[in-house]
Amino acid sequence: MSRFAAPIAEQVWDMKYRFKQADGTPIDRSVEDSWRRIARALASVEKDKDHWEEVFFGALEDFKFLPAGRITAGAGTDRKVTLFNCFVMGTVPDAMGGIFDMLKEAALTMQQGGGIGYDFSTIRPRGADVKGVAADASGPLSFMDVWDAMCRTIMSAGSRRGAMMATMRCDHPDIEQFIEAKSDPARLRMFNMSVLVTDPFMEAVKADGPWELVFDGKVYHTLQARDLWNKIMQATYDYAEPGVIFIDRINKANNLAYCETIAATNPCGEQPLPPYGACLLGSVNLARLVTDPFTENAQLDAEALDKLVRTAIRMMDNTVDASGFPLEAQAREAEAKRRIGLGVTGLADALLMLGLRYGSDEAAAQTEAWLRAIARSSYLASVDLAKEKGAFPLFDREKYLASGTMQMMDEDVRAEVAEHGIRNALLTSIAPTGTISLYAGNVSSGIEPVFAYEYTRKVLQKDGSRTEEKVVDYAVQMWKELKGDAPLPDYFVNAQTLEPMAHVKMQAAAQKWVDSSISKTINCPEDIDFESFKDVYMEAYETGCKGCTTYRPNDITGSVLSVEETKEEAKPAMPEEGGEVVYMSEPLDRPAALEGNTYKLKWPDSEHAIYITINDVVIGGHRRPFEVFINSKNMEHYAWTVALTRMVSAVFRRGGDVSFVVEELKAVFDPRGGAWIKGKYIPSILAAIGGVIETHMIETGFIESEGLGLKTDPAAKVVGLESSTQKRGKACPSCGQYTLAMVEGCMTCTSCGHSKCG
Repeated sequence: MSRFAAPIAEQVWDMKYRFKQADGTPIDRSVEDSWRRIARALASVEKDKDHWEEVFFGALEDFKFLPAGRITAGAGTDRKVTLFNCFVMGTVPDAMGGIFDMLKEAALTMQQGGGIGYDFSTIRPRGADVKGVAADASGPLSFMDVWDAMCRTIMSAGSRRGAMMATMRCDHPDIEQFIEAKSDPARLRMFNMSVLVTDPFMEAVKADGPWELVFDGKVYHTLQARDLWNKIMQATYDYAEPGVIFIDRINKANNLAYCETIAATNPCGEQPLPPYGACLLGSVNLARLVTDPFTENAQLDAEALDKLVRTAIRMMDNTVDASGFPLEAQAREAEAKRRIGLGVTGLADALLMLGLRYGSDEAAAQTEAWLRAIARSSYLASVDLAKEKGAFPLFDREKYLASGTMQMMDEDVRAEVAEHGIRNALLTSIAPTGTISLYAGNVSSGIEPVFAYEYTRKVLQKDGSRTEEKVVDYAVQMWKELKGDAPLPDYFVNAQTLEPMAHVKMQAAAQKWVDSSISKTINCPEDIDFESFKDVYMEAYETGCKGCTTYRPNDITGSVLSVEETKEEAKPAMPEEGGEVVYMSEPLDRPAALEGNTYKLKWPDSEHAIYITINDVVIGGHRRPFEVFINSKNMEHYAWTVALTRMVSAVFRRGGDVSFVVEELKAVFDPRGGAWIKGKYIPSILAAIGGVIETHMIETGFIESEGLGLKTDPAAKVVGLESSTQKRGKACPSCGQYTLAMVEGCMTCTSCGHSKCG
């Protein structure tokens, strides 16, 4: 019997987490089978396996505890995948051989399903001397391009491409180029990027003092700190990156400051990690723990929360032993510190059930109280595990008790840690839960506000048509079941209507009792003025946040969604000029004459140029690609160019959103090496051809710019949001819909549940 609360939940389970044979035949017949598989796998390291399997199954049942996607998809499958979501890789050496050793390690990690984070501050700046070869250094940005090309080619476990985080210190000489890198929408698309901001820098910003850019003791440039801060702010105002990480605060508050230094985070920022550190994630579903919702007696069951947290801590600690690791260094790091990250999801829904407005003082106080209770239960549970199985190997009683988190703990907790030690060095983190929140019945994600109370999800069918289904927020659905047609109270707010400072307030309230960090997106209206936008970041710093990520609709990334007011008879907006989504059951016949262009492509290793002709067909007054021809005197490529043109032309003639062809071609990596063309690294000739096709699509108006998808498409219908007209954003790489939402620092598709981080 299905136990899913919504069709989207079952679809996400089937697509992301259901264990299947290689040919797609389901092994997990029901979600209960998935829970049983996970429970059995995590209990396998226990002495009393049968007992703990039942306890773990009870925690998973009804979506109360939600292990992160890697665990849910991989535990008990015997596949060679890691159960850890993400890793920070080793320190990048400032030497060519070491840099490419790091690239190999990154590829091996991503191949097993792990996202990665890197600090590129250790690579000498562009133009610096390279001793022994009479050359100038190309700088960290050029090597980031190589990483980006690698990431395009590595499919993570399942069907997701890997995610990466790049950081750079605010005093690195190339920091200005790092800040501006994402202004080119064709560059570094596989990276999230964040600046490591230090406390001295923030003090210099506030004092409008000078700031030196330094590498290896040499001062390369001096500028005003406020000018550099404004450049960071302008970049994220214009195109949503880079984010900001308050790195000194992270290191000072770290329970392990006595034995590690942190300089990078996982791709979504909720886990600051040392070299070879790994993040093991899971979330308590607060929405499932509220009793008597939407009544005067509504409350979160504190006893149930304590019991669930204690079980979750044991499950996550067992995962350290049950998981494989791509690299031996990662295994040693995890075993030495047994770091885990228990967080929450469904927070906003739980607040709604108690009648609290997300972002209010009352909601912030309640959030802080819940997170404090979770921290207390987590630390006591880990002490109990230490009594039974031993403390983590690098535990130093005196130094650990002096850490920032332990200074805040109640005396009884400190006394327990002092007497018995603790099993896990760090225990709490709030991760992106975009996909698992859909799987749990579309509960609100992480500590984010509800994104939309209702929206219409378009589902692509095999024949190219689309069906629609309504997706309703978990708390809203519960309100309707209890209250019928009664209108939603005014404390129901969503991400589109919430003021930015309310986001900051909630993040700061949660951060007080989270010993790692929080992945959260502060949504800002497109018309927010620049000074108010900067105030958001300064408020995040002043109120104790460890980082800050905002999202404002912009010309580079577009907007999250095109939205409408709730209307029973609402119709999709009419398309503007440009390429339309046209699906054909049979390919079109070729007209006698077509309009097109021919492009010359010179590949560095080839003696002869390649000529690419792209012809278009006109449908409804708009041009769209119809066929491709590739010619060259170099006969080495004859067979595959003929095959390529036939296949691409066949795809074009079937209609639909064919912009994915560009993405697939550009992702092809030649093991013999790519080439640098006009200052950009192109991983293969096929990738270069993909770039030519993309240029043609842009020039003819079929797509807007690299990776941004079709110029026109009926606007997505979203119910429960204020009416607005917004720019088109990126198409989802999984389903092609323009329904990507920036949630917890990661783009998540509301149509299919695709998430780079979830």
